[in-house]
Amino acid sequence: MPSEIKAISPLTDRLMRLIEGSRCVAGDERAVELALREALSNAVIHGNGMDAHKLIQIRCRCEVGKGVSIIVIDSGQGFDPNAVADLLVVQRLEADHGRGIHLMKLAMDEVSFERGGTEVHMRKGPTRNPRTALQANVIVPPRGQVRQGWR
Repeated sequence: MPSEIKAISPLTDRLMRLIEGSRCVAGDERAVELALREALSNAVIHGNGMDAHKLIQIRCRCEVGKGVSIIVIDSGQGFDPNAVADLLVVQRLEADHGRGIHLMKLAMDEVSFERGGTEVHMRKGPTRNPRTALQANVIVPPRGQVRQGWR
């Protein structure tokens, strides 16, 4: 995928249709979509600096009974995930960076950063009870806040 904001939705929509069709995370698709959009946004904006000549690689594996694994790889300089502040600390609730990572961690069962932060690995296991699946506890940015400030 090119490092362009406009490329995120078409790719996410296409991949989510495949994930939904596989039924590997039945009932948790909204959480997976949220994490995928955040990971792609971070890769485009922070990883590749919105340089359309730099590509982002996405790998996805769905298996019924095992869930979904997604890897998003950018060609940027990376970052130290340990340096991203804990947003649950009251003093950090208004922070400009870190919300995307926090949302990914809330939405997925596992999130890790590899290769110096240029790869995000995410996994969502199969839904045990689709009726009680996460209904996407989404934190919406305040109106007028620019998405580019998030990480």
